[in-house]
This record gives sequence, C-alpha cells and structure tokens, in this order.
Amino acid sequence: MIDISESVMQLLLVFIVAAPLVGAAAALLPAPPGLRGTGPDQAVLRHGVTVTGAVLLASLVLAAGFDHDDPSRMQATTDLSWIPALDVRIHLGVDGISLPLIVLTSLLTFLCALHSYATRRPGSGAPEGGHSARAFTALLLVLASGTLATFAALDLVLFFLAFETVLIPMYFLIARWGGAGRRAAAWKFILYTLLGSVVMLLGLLLVGLQAGTFDMVALAAGEGRGLTATVQVTAALAIGLGLAVKTPMWPLHTWLPDAHTAAPTVGSVLLAGVLLKMGTYGLVRIVLPITPHGMQVLAPYLAGFAAVGIVYGSLACLSLARRGSGGDLKRLIAYSSVGHMGFVLLGIASMTPTGVNGALFANVAHGLITGLLFFLVGAVKERYGTADLDTLAGAGGAALYGRAPRLGGLLAFAAVASLGLPGLAGFWGEMLAMFGAFDPAEGLNRPAFLVFLSVAAFGTLLTAAYLLVVVRRVCMGATTAPVPGAVAEAAAPGHPAPAGAAGPPEPPGTLADLRGHEAATWTPLVALTVLAGLWPAVLLGLTDPAVQQLLAGGRS
Repeated sequence: MIDISESVMQLLLVFIVAAPLVGAAAALLPAPPGLRGTGPDQAVLRHGVTVTGAVLLASLVLAAGFDHDDPSRMQATTDLSWIPALDVRIHLGVDGISLPLIVLTSLLTFLCALHSYATRRPGSGAPEGGHSARAFTALLLVLASGTLATFAALDLVLFFLAFETVLIPMYFLIARWGGAGRRAAAWKFILYTLLGSVVMLLGLLLVGLQAGTFDMVALAAGEGRGLTATVQVTAALAIGLGLAVKTPMWPLHTWLPDAHTAAPTVGSVLLAGVLLKMGTYGLVRIVLPITPHGMQVLAPYLAGFAAVGIVYGSLACLSLARRGSGGDLKRLIAYSSVGHMGFVLLGIASMTPTGVNGALFANVAHGLITGLLFFLVGAVKERYGTADLDTLAGAGGAALYGRAPRLGGLLAFAAVASLGLPGLAGFWGEMLAMFGAFDPAEGLNRPAFLVFLSVAAFGTLLTAAYLLVVVRRVCMGATTAPVPGAVAEAAAPGHPAPAGAAGPPEPPGTLADLRGHEAATWTPLVALTVLAGLWPAVLLGLTDPAVQQLLAGGRS
C-alpha cells in the first residue's frame, strides 16, 4: 500500500469512471495531424489503447492506495446531490468487494483495446475503415464506463443507469461486428436484458420509496428496517429477476449462447469477463444486505436454479463436444459460463461469509479464465477459419500441440484452469461456494442445500469431462492432413470466409503459433490465474472483511 490522500483517491475513482466516456466522445472526432499514423483506423484504435491504458493505470494506483487494513470501509467516496427532489445522488466509492471487479474490468478492457489495435481486422475484434473504427472504439469505451460506474455506484438510481448504459454498446458490438446470426443474437440479447431491467427498476424504486432513500450504504446498514416482509420479498424477487437475466441464471440464460457465438472476440471477452459479473455483484451489493428477509425466502429457489444450471451447462457442453454434433467451440464456452456462474449463485444463496466470499472469488476467476478462453478461441478461429469442433478435430485440425505448441499449450492450460484444477484460480471460488452450501445461514433448509451441494459436486465431474474432451479433440492428433473442408470452402468461388476469419485459413503445415501481440494480451491473464490460485489471500483478504460487515448490516 502507498500513502495517497483521500482527495486524490476520490479524483482517481472519478477519473476511472468518467475518462472512458470522455474518450468515447473524443474517438468520434477526427485525429489531430501527426497522430493519424498509417490510417484513420490505426489512429482511433491507438486512442482506445491510450484511454483504456490510462484507466488501467489509475485503477492500479487506486488499488495501491487502497487501505488494505480496512477493506470493509468505503473509500475514495464522492457524494454529490444530483436530483434533490428524489434525493438521488452521485455517490461513488470502493471497498474490498468492488475493488477487484474494477481492476478486472480495467484490465480486460485494456487487453481488448490492445488486441483490436494489434489485429486491425474484421471479426478479430477490430473493425475496418476509419468511420467504423471510430464507432467501434467509442462503443468499447462507453461500455467500459458503464461497467466501471456499476461497480462504483452507491446510489440505487445511479446503479441502474450505469447498469443500463452497457446494453446499447454491447448490442451494436454484436449486431455490427459479429459473425453469422449476429442481428438475431443482438436482438435477443437486448430484449432479454431490457425486460429484466424493467422488472429490476420496479424493485429498486419500491425499496427506495418505501425506505425514503436510495443510498445503498444507508440501506445496507438498516438491514431492511422500514421495509415490511412483503415489500422485502417483492423487491428481492423483482431485483433478483433482473439481475438473474444478466448473470445468467438457468432458465433465463438462453440469450447467452447466441450472443457469444455471434459476438466478435472482444465482445465475447467483455461479455463473459465483465458483464456477467454485474448481475452477481448486484445480488451481493443490493439484494443480500438491503432485503435480507426477502433473500432468505428466495435463497432455496436461487440455490436450486443454480444447481440445475451447473449440471445443465455441463451437459450442454458435453453434447456440443461429442463427435458429429457440429458443436461450435465459442458456443461451448458460453454454455460453460452458465455452469460456472451457477457456483457463484450457489455461494450467494448460502448467505454465509464463506459462500459469498467464494462467489466473489469465482467471479474474478471466471473473468480471467473465460476471458483467456475466448481470446484463444478467437485465435484458433482466425487460423482455421472456423470454430466448428468437428472441423477442428479433423486429422489436421486436432494437432495444435504439433502445429502450434504454444497455442495448444495455452488452450490446455485455460481448460484445466476452467475445470477447477487445484493451484489455479478456478479452484478456490467453487470450493468455497460448495462449503457455504454445506453449512448455509441460520434459517435456511440445510437438507435441501445438501442436495444442491451434491448436484453441484456432480457438475464438477461433468465439467472436467467436457473440457478434457475438448482438449483431446482440438489439441491432440495427426498433423499432416488438411483441415476437412475449411481451406477448400474458404477458397471456393462464392463462398466467403466464415465470419470471424481474418482471411483464408492458413494451409496445413504453416499454422502460425503464438504471435507477439497475443503473448502480450494473454500473459497477464495467465499470470493472474496462477497468482490467484497459489495465493488466494490476495483476493480473500480484500473481500472477507467487507463481506463480514455487509452481512452484519454495516457493523464491524
């Protein structure tokens, strides 16, 4: 920790939230002379790297100046009156719960901007043409601003507005720069999330109007006082439904596989690594402390849906991974997110410090690991021209170990991290979530939670099964035969390269291994996955005191 004054900390947090929004407006302006580089798209994509890099640097300084001896206290707070008639305030702050998510968001956004600048090709996360590049960069920065504001907001209305800000940029990133079926997937995404948001808004207004304040810190300290049991249950149900759509919780998940499959690489990385975390963060920050009685009533149902989602997501992945199914690797990873986020929901539903800490740890671990997986799948799709598992697992496509050993090794690493191998980040969150389900909070039905725990434990076996199948099929095999159909189809007249490809697939025997910009983009994710796995206290030391105080109603 470094000694930074509270006023500087306030400025840092305001800069982190506002800088991407200012950068988005600047991205739409012509580049000044001398900064245009080799073309307009290069200049504006470089602008995106600069802005997101500055935000990441500010986030790291904020983390360094954060008082790690008192992570339960809201720090770097800004509290300004905004709409006096409704007592709505611009109230920002960070504690041990929100700080890791702010740093994670800043990191992933910067890596996506860096990836887009380095590739500068359609489908790989970067657009072509100066006008498109400006729109792409502006949307990426608006999405970053909305997400960061969501994790920093301490007013219910401000939280909702920030929560909604990310929807439109993600819609256009999918609809404009996505692959096959992108428009239908984008519409499905926006309709599901908007409908969920309407229900959530009603719940937030009910809480604020009944309690007489929208201040999340004051509401959490009150532990639901001033809210009747009926109001708490109604509000928890409404807010929880809206957040569950974004999480996504089974059976409200059906928008996710389509969105991931159609999205460009950076869209998938941010959707899985950042946007899904907004839903679970809202459950921890709002529903759990502000409507504790409502949460207790709904917790068994939430745990039940979470357990079903864990097994359902794994079974869907197994179905996609089997030979002859025509499964898409991006779609498989999307379904894996349904299962992994099920563990997060199970931990939250336990309403215990152990379970909630596990949920927060799993949130960050999923962002790191699944972000890496989507980067890797984007690279594989770029090289082969497809993410179809049957094509990738053909005689030539299977041998990533032999043709691109570093790429194959990283894919295997991300897969075993995702299945929860001890010593990597994916292990601790899921284990702690299951520990929380083993001994849930007082008043919850322990036999029911033991059943949910058993189902979740079975889901871990299924997770290991499908990920190992993917590694075996994609990474191991012969190296000499061509990829069935991929090269021929890409070269055939009237058959353009599949969406997401950066041109025709490279011929067998010349498959490019890890490139410089890919190593620069992926190395931080690999390093943090190992660090969090070997030293879980780096996260738990932040979250545990804040969770303990949150569950105690703001009392230390």
